[in-house]
Amino acid sequence: MDPLQQAKEPFRFHTRLNLTELTGLRASVLPQLLKLIKKVPGACIYHHTHRFLEQHQYLSPEPPNDFAYWVSEVIGEAALAEQLASIDTVQFSTIRSLRDRIALTIEDYLAKNPLASLRFAGSGEEFHFVKSVSFIVPTGYIASTLEEFADILEKITIDSIYFHVFEARLRLEHPTNDFSYWIENALGCGELADKLAQLDPYAYTMEELRKRIISIVRSGYAKTC
Repeated sequence: MDPLQQAKEPFRFHTRLNLTELTGLRASVLPQLLKLIKKVPGACIYHHTHRFLEQHQYLSPEPPNDFAYWVSEVIGEAALAEQLASIDTVQFSTIRSLRDRIALTIEDYLAKNPLASLRFAGSGEEFHFVKSVSFIVPTGYIASTLEEFADILEKITIDSIYFHVFEARLRLEHPTNDFSYWIENALGCGELADKLAQLDPYAYTMEELRKRIISIVRSGYAKTC
């Protein structure tokens, strides 16, 4: 598509400031963990499945799941930990559906392995639920063409990319990441939008993800939509 084609609506880049808060809720055994997973705020589920990406943005991908880590290292149920770690986060478009999958995995395991309910965490090793609180802030960067969009992607912070790719889709329950949505609806390029939507963002470090998105966008310059 023409990289200078004007969009129906410009893309306004935002970033996010993140705070973590202790909830005061903690679990010592698997049944207690399961009960709390079902009722804690969605911001807790988000934190414990995305904390690695948020805090270690330049390191290797494959972020660990806090639930899987605790179940393995503290409770000692390696089989359950493996099941929790294998949950493909990218398949879920809402925190609610991700929560349900985690809870069902633990529930099924306990039904088949009742003795696992008797394994207690030692003193000081309980699972403490933490929640992420985000504040969304405009960056001042605005793109009206695909070329401007690609150029700005090189300048914005990792936090901005994180917000538009991960947080907007999962926590705000958008149908896809913000970049794909804008390219399809404001520029009318469904093919390019699909390529970005099908990208697995969890398979990259944040800097690798930035480069990959820019590469896909610029590869669309010479193609029709």
